Amino acid sequence: MNTKKTSSNAGLYGKDFLLTWEKSREDLETILTVAEDLKMLRDRNISPKCFDSGLAISQFRDNSTRTRFSFASAANLLGLAVQDLDEGKSQIAHGETVRETSAMISFLSDIIGIRDDMYLGAGNTYMREVGAALDEAFADGVLPQRPGIINLQCDIDHPTQSMADLLHLKTVFGSLENLKGKKIAMTWAYSPSYGKPLSVPQGIIGLMTRMGMQVDLAYPEGYGLIPEVVELSGKQAGESGGNFRVVNSMEEAFKDADIVYPKSWAPFHVMERRTGLLRNNDHDGLKGLEKECLANNAKYKNWECTEEKMKLTKEGKALYMHCLPADISGVSCNEGEVAATVFERYRVPLYKQAGFKPYIIAAIMLTNRFKDPAGMLQNLEQGAGKRVR
Repeated sequence: MNTKKTSSNAGLYGKDFLLTWEKSREDLETILTVAEDLKMLRDRNISPKCFDSGLAISQFRDNSTRTRFSFASAANLLGLAVQDLDEGKSQIAHGETVRETSAMISFLSDIIGIRDDMYLGAGNTYMREVGAALDEAFADGVLPQRPGIINLQCDIDHPTQSMADLLHLKTVFGSLENLKGKKIAMTWAYSPSYGKPLSVPQGIIGLMTRMGMQVDLAYPEGYGLIPEVVELSGKQAGESGGNFRVVNSMEEAFKDADIVYPKSWAPFHVMERRTGLLRNNDHDGLKGLEKECLANNAKYKNWECTEEKMKLTKEGKALYMHCLPADISGVSCNEGEVAATVFERYRVPLYKQAGFKPYIIAAIMLTNRFKDPAGMLQNLEQGAGKRVR
């Protein structure tokens, strides 16, 4: 098992996973290795079930397909049952506090997964408020154990996505070592919709700059990200021996790139305005902002991942990545993020990229609950209980 290489789990055991840059490089490598071992066990039809019972609470405050099913798949893989927390059907709708809800859902729970990306400045804060309430309930003897929290996307980061992306890159290029010096272009792309979170591009620049990569962040003037995350990414690139720069040309970012990641997002200043309007239930204001933003987006329809732009990449063969669903020109929309021919050529690799997320989430669950993940996985391998009998 690859997990024999891991030496410590101190930064993961009993610790919430909220931002990748809060974890050490060793912690991140442990997650990747555990995810690879879990996949290997399942591929060999060996059951990775390490829980006899317990709940994984799923709290999605925004729509999701891949991450929702990945969370459920990960919990099931390890033997946990999934319970969705539907706020509309809970006492939260009647004013129940975060403090009370957190305790009430956690009596027999091991993991709580939260997606909260609608409000800039609120999602990650909410996760930490839940964490503080769990700490208090555990310290008071209300809870027999303190469940771990996994960030399934917030306003700042989408760590399970970026970690799955990193595992995909490790698989494609052979090792993390081989990623050093590789150029990845994280670029804005045109979309006929507005309001897409900043967390995917921020997650990518916040993680890949730690791998010694050459990271280009590209967007039209005015489409910037949270300044603190951009500043952090530059600092991390310097520490890892990589490089980070911001450019305002998709073509410049694509030039000689080994990997391209064209993805639409709303500008930081727009998300600030949108958050205020949402909190005030200003529907007319939201409609006006949407109209304004769509008109502005339309000025940059040339920010599309086309065959011509792909030819600018290294030997014209860069790996195309996307968190999905992509806005595919002529398929899901008239004009969008990526040309249909480019998307179709990379469709299978894209699906494989998405397929790593259940294993990443399962690895975060396992390392949160077990002090010795290597020993646990070795016991599972040696026991060789069949998943399908």
